[in-house]
Amino acid sequence: MSKKDNCAAVILAYLNEKNRPYSAQDVFCNLQKQHGLGKTAVVKAMELLAIEGKIKEKIYGKQKIYFADQAQFKDVGDAELKAMDCQLSELNTEVLSLTQAGRQLDAELKELNSSLTTEEMMSEIQQLKEECSGYRARLEKIKSATNHVTPEEKEKVYKERNVYVKEWKKRKRLASDMINAILEGYPKSKKEFLDEVGVETDEDCKVVVPNT
Repeated sequence: MSKKDNCAAVILAYLNEKNRPYSAQDVFCNLQKQHGLGKTAVVKAMELLAIEGKIKEKIYGKQKIYFADQAQFKDVGDAELKAMDCQLSELNTEVLSLTQAGRQLDAELKELNSSLTTEEMMSEIQQLKEECSGYRARLEKIKSATNHVTPEEKEKVYKERNVYVKEWKKRKRLASDMINAILEGYPKSKKEFLDEVGVETDEDCKVVVPNT
């Protein structure tokens, strides 16, 4: 069978199987990936099939629609149509149910993939037990210590710290004001001035004034 005849045979079989109207573009898109058919070949094959009477052609404005020759199919009675409708409804219900079940299974799989395995869980439990044991030993050591700091001593330390921090900020501000005043008449940059007089700033020492 030539490539041309094979293209026509594929399209004829497809239209007879689906038994619904398609444009040449629709057929090309639906069959191109599986059969590797070219668009020009599809258009020519469908026009030839229509000329030979193997498929039917309808023209709507500038668009041509093709469908299987209905004469090849046996007549279907009302009872059979109703049975088909019932079967279609049942299949749609089944598809919906299977889709929902699939989504639920996907969610469960995602949850399982993100959960620990039994081995990982046992390892983590052992690690937590070791950490708890270390914390208990540390707590017992703290409880048995005799050099606890009393609330009064703690309060005294915090008050002294606040005094020193306030003094630090005060002196830092005074030094900054004095340097800025000198720089008003100094011909060089601030950095050059600090280097010249040998001043090290908090930033040079990588320290920050604590909050009071």
